[in-house]
Amino acid sequence: MEYRTEHDSMGEIKVPADKYWGAQTQRSHENFKIGEGTETMPAEIIKAFAYLKAAAAMANNELVPDRMTDEKEDLIIRVCNEIKDGRLSDNFPLVVWQTGSGTQSNMNVNEVIAGRGNELAGKKLLHPNDDVNMSQSSNDTFPTALHIASVLLIEDKLIPAAKHLTEALKKLEEENRGIVKSGRTHLQDAVPIAFSQEISGWRSSVEKDIKLLSLAADSLKELALGGTAVGTGLNAPKGFDSLAADKLSAITKKDFVSAENKFHALTSRDEAVFAHGAVKALAADMMKIANDIRWLASGPRLGLGEIKIPENEPGSSIMPGKVNPTQCEQVTMVAVQVMGNDTAISVAASQGNFELNVFLPVIAYNFTQSARLLSESIISFTDKCVSGIKADRQKMHDNLHNSLMLVTALNPYIGYENAARCAHKAYEENISLKEACTGLGFLSPERFDEVFKPEEMI
Repeated sequence: MEYRTEHDSMGEIKVPADKYWGAQTQRSHENFKIGEGTETMPAEIIKAFAYLKAAAAMANNELVPDRMTDEKEDLIIRVCNEIKDGRLSDNFPLVVWQTGSGTQSNMNVNEVIAGRGNELAGKKLLHPNDDVNMSQSSNDTFPTALHIASVLLIEDKLIPAAKHLTEALKKLEEENRGIVKSGRTHLQDAVPIAFSQEISGWRSSVEKDIKLLSLAADSLKELALGGTAVGTGLNAPKGFDSLAADKLSAITKKDFVSAENKFHALTSRDEAVFAHGAVKALAADMMKIANDIRWLASGPRLGLGEIKIPENEPGSSIMPGKVNPTQCEQVTMVAVQVMGNDTAISVAASQGNFELNVFLPVIAYNFTQSARLLSESIISFTDKCVSGIKADRQKMHDNLHNSLMLVTALNPYIGYENAARCAHKAYEENISLKEACTGLGFLSPERFDEVFKPEEMI
């Protein structure tokens, strides 16, 4: 491999000649050999930095044009567009497990923009600190990149995935109107419910989660950018924070604003905790829905067997013909991962000291993983499982009419305690509720048939 020599405030260091990064990136690359190849800074964060650096260049060009010239602004924006398009992805090798402020990833972006920009210009025009990082600090840019990435993931990936699921559930709801089945509480038989009502519960849960996610995304639209090192805005021109937020909003089509209190914006990660809580809420509901579906599909002969789900692949290497609810299983595993990530984010957010939280990369890593995984999990679950659910009407009918909890319909006519006696007698003697009720002399066979109508109990 060929190398070139770069320098920073600590001296000279060799850098791969085919990469655009500089000395500070190289030092981090060599000093943190932790999780290489699998746990690098998330692509969503790098893309967010590209949005941020372009917006900062635009604001600086407007406020301090003698320093941020039109030529420099144009170069920075051109390279940021290349980064957003993924054309420079092999220039961001740094791992999550680095400095807790994310300084090295901020400098990685700065150096790549400067290196590529100078190549485009054919001369040394951009300096990573003086130009690309103008009016900024890693302490305000990394929290800003975290918020940008989180908003984009929630609004452009996770909410659309959740809406895709709700549309599939609406269709399933309509297809199954008129089917009455046994309800279940505590994993025990309960009074009847329409299958469409059961599905509507799933749908409504996801719709509520979408509202929570939207609310959470709004809280993330306040940005730390402009606070620089400790929140005072040192070395940033007056008005930079609000102008940069306006430029960023124009680029991303999101309504970003400058945080009113930068001291809070640099040190507190409460918005990320709140937002990931909404992500976790969706994961919790997905866990519930997936479990309901695999319980209802259990069998095919010895389980509940009230629905049939798509058979996507063989389920066993030893049992021929076995098919498992694998889409439900991937959802539940992803949900567990999101819940674990929530704990990591919560603990990390509690560790702010004085003017900065230095657990930023791990928060970013877990947040982006949760939003990305859950989005992709929901799409897969919707397309390869939910959309193909079919009710087994006969099995639902048989289970319903075999349920002892239908005795609840008799409460108004014979009272709770007498109804309980009927249920116990039917269970212990393995007879029908009608036989138990008439045998105990509580109702005549004709009166029983008159009041006992399971399909009307919903």
